[in-house]
Amino acid sequence: MGRSNGQPASGSNLPGRLHRHRHRGGWEGVPSTPLLAAQSEAEDEILEAIWLLREQGSDRVPELTQRADWPGDKAPLERLRAAGLIELADDTVKLTPAGEARARAIIRRHRLAERLLADLFEMEEASIEATACQFEHILSPEVTDNVCTLLGHPPHCPHGRPIPRGECCIHYRKDVRPIVLPLTELPAGAQARVVFITPRAYTQIDRLSTLGLVPGSIISLRQKRPAYVLRVGQTDLALDSAIARDIYVRMV
Repeated sequence: MGRSNGQPASGSNLPGRLHRHRHRGGWEGVPSTPLLAAQSEAEDEILEAIWLLREQGSDRVPELTQRADWPGDKAPLERLRAAGLIELADDTVKLTPAGEARARAIIRRHRLAERLLADLFEMEEASIEATACQFEHILSPEVTDNVCTLLGHPPHCPHGRPIPRGECCIHYRKDVRPIVLPLTELPAGAQARVVFITPRAYTQIDRLSTLGLVPGSIISLRQKRPAYVLRVGQTDLALDSAIARDIYVRMV
């Protein structure tokens, strides 16, 4: 996908990162052959570039080719027009309903992947972009919706750009909770299962393990102030907020 900050990679005769992608298998009914997979990804990149350009308020082909370091060859656009994915008029380009749906899905997958990598794995910016670029071509619709639900249907990517809504967001309300959330966001009195722990120091894992606080443990949050007090089995533990933020749970 084109980068969220709108800056494309260089050195390709197609928009964005086309020259960096390799075959990773078929997608949504596209046969799993290197040629067709590469062509599908190339089409995705162009549709995505058109979407990003539109977010900046433009539909001009010269701007599309300029921002993507794409030297004016309109053959890829003509192929997309023949496929019914875009409309061309003079020097403007517009997504058709079919192109809109496909571009929307690409943008959604990429921006949700960015949120996942930034929020749960705290990856560095450069790593987030490179990995999200891969995710956008391999996530199935079902997995995409699962990621969205896991994150609590986030409205924006880490760069502040809107994440297109999916089927899982149709009944979204502000009181909908993510499936997995930090212990600090668990309501007092709630019971939950520990899903994973992401401590900033590995010595914390050993300490928590000796106390019985490991993935799979069932805990009850008894209070949140002045410290987080939770019961694991028959033992009450008091944790400060820094440690509590590193423990992710799922309500049961």
